[in-house]
Amino acid sequence: MSDDAAAKGTPEAAAPASGADLPTEASVLETLRPVIDPELHLSIVDLGLIYGVDVSPDGKRIEVRMTLTGPGCPIGPELMAAVDRAARGVPGVEDVDVRLVWDPPWDPVKMASETAKEALGIW
Repeated sequence: MSDDAAAKGTPEAAAPASGADLPTEASVLETLRPVIDPELHLSIVDLGLIYGVDVSPDGKRIEVRMTLTGPGCPIGPELMAAVDRAARGVPGVEDVDVRLVWDPPWDPVKMASETAKEALGIW
């Protein structure tokens, strides 16, 4: 614990994160990678369902833009809740906004990783 934190009687973790400790788009994507589409049994990151991640300058707020495999996807609310839970696990994050977007429409040929394409049989 630093001298300042000890003097204030607060734990070191309460101190603002330094720039090096702030979440990045890449670190948030890695946190989301374990979220699996229960129908396709692949990571939503590898499937290309995450369209973007914005992190506030102080690292406390994350916005995730994601899509689903189709507009009638029955597990959409479940996936969005899983993304929200995972993103809230990023150290220092206090607020998460998961936004569902449809533009551009999901196309695994263009958006999925090579690993996901292979698993889906897309050559």
